[in-house]
Amino acid sequence: MNDLNVTESVNVNSLTIDEMGSMNIVTLMLEEDRAIHQGIKQALPNVAKAVDLIVEQWKLGGRVIVVGAGTSGRLGVLDAVELGPTFSIEDNRWIGLIAGGKEAMWSPLEQHEDEIAIIENELRNHSLNKKDVVIGVSASGSTPYSVSAIKYAKKLGAKAVSISCNHNTISSQLSDCGIEVIAGPEVIRGSTRLKAGTAQKIILNMISTATMIQLGKVYQNQMVDMQLINKKLVKRAEQTLMDLVNISENEAKDLMTKSNHDLKAAIFINITQTELPLAKNYLEREKGHLKNAISSYFKENS
Repeated sequence: MNDLNVTESVNVNSLTIDEMGSMNIVTLMLEEDRAIHQGIKQALPNVAKAVDLIVEQWKLGGRVIVVGAGTSGRLGVLDAVELGPTFSIEDNRWIGLIAGGKEAMWSPLEQHEDEIAIIENELRNHSLNKKDVVIGVSASGSTPYSVSAIKYAKKLGAKAVSISCNHNTISSQLSDCGIEVIAGPEVIRGSTRLKAGTAQKIILNMISTATMIQLGKVYQNQMVDMQLINKKLVKRAEQTLMDLVNISENEAKDLMTKSNHDLKAAIFINITQTELPLAKNYLEREKGHLKNAISSYFKENS
């Protein structure tokens, strides 16, 4: 196997996959997926480094722009669009860009992965600046679309993170933080929607989730900054309040009303036995970090 091009190598374990029955095919696929865990484990120091870098830039007012083509781009868009309702981040703070544009989410437009000028223009249209972080995602680590995004980011003084599934990639060399997850060759040669895609999805989940936790959008292990945009999420907020501060359902409903349906403020009000204006004040001072806001209140009022 050529380590420099892992994702395009032949997998000797699956040479007879076209002769196997369904049970043997899916069993082999599961066995091959074991390599993903080990590959990610070895990459964890750089994943954590990427999180710290993003948190630092975020606190300066920066954004995250995830760039990729094909499967890599679709995964980046998927992760980005879910952060708004889950963590109530502002519009256009975490953006997913895919080669070929929105249509490429639904149609195979991989021919656009070679279009260098287009991604530079897209980043220009998003007013990319030195506070921002570009995450270039590609299985090979050499896709022109994502590599060009990283180059353009560095040219402007922005930070760059790369996620790839090969060794010593050009993306890693150009980035402030290069994450390389080596999961071995695919069971179908070059079909990086499989192990490489799964690895990329896990890494993207880790980066975005750990960033949001570091920014205080989770209290204990509960989502406390979600957008209450449907009945299920309203009910989840009430249940979260009941669990965290040990109150009844009716008390939770009353407290959510008292806090103008701000779950963080409701938790602060109950724990500190204060009112909404003070809760808002402390949360604003601590940039929305609930545990820090509560800690700060008790330090100043003990």
